[in-house]
This record gives sequence, C-alpha cells and structure tokens, in this order.
Amino acid sequence: MRILVTNDDGYHAPGLAVLEEIARQFSDDIWVCAPSEEQSGAGHSLTLSQPVRLQKFAERRFAVTGTPTDSVMMALREVLDDPPDLILSGVNRGANLGDDITYSGTVSAAIEGALAGIRSIAMSQVYGPAANGLSDTFSAAREWGPKVIGPLLDAPFAERTLVNVNFPPRPASEVKGIRVVRQGFHDYSRGSIVEGRDPRGLRYFWFGLHAIEHTLDHGTDLEAIDEGSIAVTPLQLDLTHHATIDTLAQRFEG
Repeated sequence: MRILVTNDDGYHAPGLAVLEEIARQFSDDIWVCAPSEEQSGAGHSLTLSQPVRLQKFAERRFAVTGTPTDSVMMALREVLDDPPDLILSGVNRGANLGDDITYSGTVSAAIEGALAGIRSIAMSQVYGPAANGLSDTFSAAREWGPKVIGPLLDAPFAERTLVNVNFPPRPASEVKGIRVVRQGFHDYSRGSIVEGRDPRGLRYFWFGLHAIEHTLDHGTDLEAIDEGSIAVTPLQLDLTHHATIDTLAQRFEG
C-alpha cells in the first residue's frame, strides 16, 4: 500500500514525524510531500500569483513552497509515478473541530485527495490544559492513530468524502475511546481580533488569540473531545443545501 503523508504545519513540524511513524505501521511505501513553511489557516487555497517550487530532501521526501493543497497536487502530478492508495494529513498541532474545518489546511489537504478519488484522512491533536506538562504532547495521536486508521482502510468511502479525526488533549492512557460523530459549530460572535502596533507605530491585527466559545451539542466532535474521546467525523464535499433547491427555484418560476 502506498501512502502519501502531508500537513499544514510544515515539512519540519513534529506532528508530521508522528504521522509518518503511524503510517509506517501499515506500509513501507511512504511518501512525504508537505509545505516548506507553516500554512495553518490556509484552507483549500492554491498558490496562483507566484511560482511554486519543489524541493527534494531525500528519497520519497519533498517540500513545496506553497499551501497544503499545492503539496497534494504536486505530489500527485509531479512526484509520484502512480497515485497513492491513502493520503494522511497531519498530525496537526491543535484542533480542527466544528466549522474550523473550513479554515483548516490539514483538512483541505485531505479534501484535495478526496477530489482526486483517493481515500483521505485528516488527523489533529487537540491542545488544552489536560495536555500541560506532558513529555509527549502527541501522546494520544501517537498511540491511538493506528487504532483509528486500521478500521478505515477497508471501510466504504462514498465518492468525494473524507474522514476528519481529532485526538483529545490528554495522555493516551486516559483516552476514553473512539466515537463517530457529526461536525459541531462554534459561536464566532465571541471571536477576538487583537490590535497592536509595530516598532514603527503602525497598527496591526492578530486573529484568534482567545478561545472561541461553543455549544456542546450531543453527538458532535466538540462534545466527544470535551469528554475525552477521539472524534471521527465523515465529511462530504457537496455543499449544496438540497432541501432548499425546490423552494428557491419557485422564486424564479413564471
């Protein structure tokens, strides 16, 4: 089985090494192609206004001067002679829960894989007070990652779907299990923008420095993580609100 490993934290991120370690429990045919620098929050963006460069570090190890989407596209079109059987993205340093997935470069790399018809899984290690003081902040992901991936290798994936996995911020021994849940939603009305000034006195703004409140609706990824479980969420790329089609179409009839 050929596995492509990527992320949005960058080629040198420790989470990428953890993910490669996990991947090697399933195959020796591992390829790494990741952004050369951190691309957190890049979403499903492409680099269109400047050239993208591909750097080879070693056999089957590449970095791309672009986004996670760029990295997957370059891997599939320029690096690999045959497509991979599986794309793993992560392990992200931080959560990709609820509607944060729309910003996530980690999830977007898996989206690009799904668009190419390849089984794709995004993986993120949530951080929080329970993880403070851990010698291995990726403890939960490192130990439980193979237990999550294994059952997904031969599970049926519908066309244009992927799986988003989040590990709770606690030691592996304290994880309460794996739960398949739906996507939750944050309360972005309480999000923050912090203003500052640079050494020249010019204003700048920094997004997302404070925690965003959310409602722990039953059966969501937010609830699962809050209760110490691993959240496994199947995602679809069809954003159409099908229930509205007929109602909206009536507005334009006659």
